[in-house]
Amino acid sequence: MPDNILSQSSVLVIVAHPDDEVLGCGGTIARHCVAGDRVAVLILADGVTSRGDVAPADLKERQSAAGRANAILGVQDVTLLTYPDNRMDEVTLLDIVKDIEQVIARCQPDTIYTHHAGDLNIDHRRVHDAVIAACRPQPGHSVRRLLFCETPSSTEWRPPASQPVFAPNWYVDISLTLQIKLQALAAYQVELREFPHPRSLQGVAHLAGWRGASVGVVAAEAFELGRLIK
Repeated sequence: MPDNILSQSSVLVIVAHPDDEVLGCGGTIARHCVAGDRVAVLILADGVTSRGDVAPADLKERQSAAGRANAILGVQDVTLLTYPDNRMDEVTLLDIVKDIEQVIARCQPDTIYTHHAGDLNIDHRRVHDAVIAACRPQPGHSVRRLLFCETPSSTEWRPPASQPVFAPNWYVDISLTLQIKLQALAAYQVELREFPHPRSLQGVAHLAGWRGASVGVVAAEAFELGRLIK
């Protein structure tokens, strides 16, 4: 598998909820792992407590699903925090930034993937802002490349006139890893919906096919490049 477009050796994926990492860049994560890159995933919020009374078993199952999904992608380094689901705007931004900085200091990533600024979900936007703050370009900072992903059932649900629209200018060919992405997404069975919901296996596959067709490959994931230091 050619890896010329994935030339960095240390990658950190920072997302709000368990399943966002697969939805946004699961095929790309799998490509990094196949290429032998070091990949770590940081998931900040629990992903379920906004849904009313949640049993401890439900939280544990969501965490277990994250472990299974990332193992399918090839990721062994997964950090799960417990920020409140869909309430990260109630948390001081500095606290989120500090948690992210700790993981960056440990992993020393060259590349970070995170949410797009215009997502409908408040946690996604909060994580985006915290990542930007944690990756401010100070001398000696390890991060050379920032990429913002699209998350089905959040990015495309934001009307273009209300926030910055997702306008991809970076594509990763996932023709050979799309099935791995879909297998990993199936580990989050409770989060899946029936087609034509965008957070369905068919919806995710269709999006990958459209992004691929946009650049002449079978399947792709699309990103916005936030920063690239060569």
